[in-house]
Parts: sequence; structure tokens; C-alpha cells
Amino acid sequence: MKKRVFIVHGWEDHPERGWFSWLQKQLEKRGFEVHAPKMPCQPPALKAWKAFLEGLVGVPDKDTYLVGHSAGCMTILRYLEGLPKGYQVGGAVLVAGWTDDLGFKELRNFFEKPVSWKDVRAHCRNFVVIYSDNDPHVKPYHAEVLEEELRANVMAEYGKGHLGGDDGVSELPSVLVELLKLAGAREQATLFSSACFR
Repeated sequence: MKKRVFIVHGWEDHPERGWFSWLQKQLEKRGFEVHAPKMPCQPPALKAWKAFLEGLVGVPDKDTYLVGHSAGCMTILRYLEGLPKGYQVGGAVLVAGWTDDLGFKELRNFFEKPVSWKDVRAHCRNFVVIYSDNDPHVKPYHAEVLEEELRANVMAEYGKGHLGGDDGVSELPSVLVELLKLAGAREQATLFSSACFR
């Protein structure tokens, strides 16, 4: 079965901005089926974003992979939390994800109830968290919470702000490398990593 990847952008963002379209092209060249939709409303509303993602994914399985940026990360976590018993995805890469509303009233709707981390982990056992050391919005403690609650592999980027298009981040090789590892394409990941990071 073809491996599917769903890329969920963040607040006031678009799938054609930043590194999303770059990642989509890189994955498609490697045989993945990639969906990078424009999310349904701004500011992000959990109910609408979660329902949209549910409809887009349909029936998830271990060949399903999720990539989120900022609000896309919590959308993915709430999506996983709500999956029926027995469903699992192959893995998730969370970029600049947060674990509280960051002081924005527009994001409070994501936290009307506490996250059931146990339920999230029941539907995904492989998480990678990527953050930037100088993110003006998402401090390193968010990555620490995600690492502890999700048993995630955490990676730091340096000097890349909120890791979005506004920060000049048009490519993000670490996401591709880690996603290829999650999907079992370790040889491709090693080759790409060698080419990009030497």
C-alpha cells in the first residue's frame, strides 16, 4: 500500500508558503502520496480543523504519516486523541508545536479540556518534535512537554525563528529525513542527510 503523508499548516499560513510545498515535492519524488491542504478557517478553530483532517485522512493506518507546523501540531494531537480504539498511524513530525495557548485568546479553543496524552499515544507510537532555539512564540519548554508526554525524539534547529515562511525557512531537511526514517526509508534518509548536512 502507498504511504500517505498529510501536512497541516498553522495559523495565518498556507500550504504554498514556507517549506510545505518543498516537502511535498521531495516526498512525491520518493513515491509518497502527499496531501497539503489549505485549512478551513483562520484563526484556527479546533472543531473545524479536526473535522477537516478527519475527512481528509479517512481511514488511517500504519502507512499514514502526519506532519504539523504550529497550530497544525495540536490539531494532529487532538485528531489522534479522538481516533477510535484500534486505529494507529505510522508516525508524526511536529514542528514548532505548542502545549498551551501561548497567551492568545484565539487559541484557547484548543484547550477547553486537557489533552489525554495516553489516548494520543495509543494511536501513534512514533513522534519527532522539531523546534528552533530562538522561536519568539514557542519556548523550549513546549518541546520538553512533548518529549515527556509523547516519548518523542526531539531535535533542535538554530536561528530559524518560528520555522515558517515569515522566517525565511523555505526548506527544512530535518523534517524530510525524520519522516523518511519513520516510514522505514532509512537508506533514502541516510543519503539525503549526507547530502544536506555534511
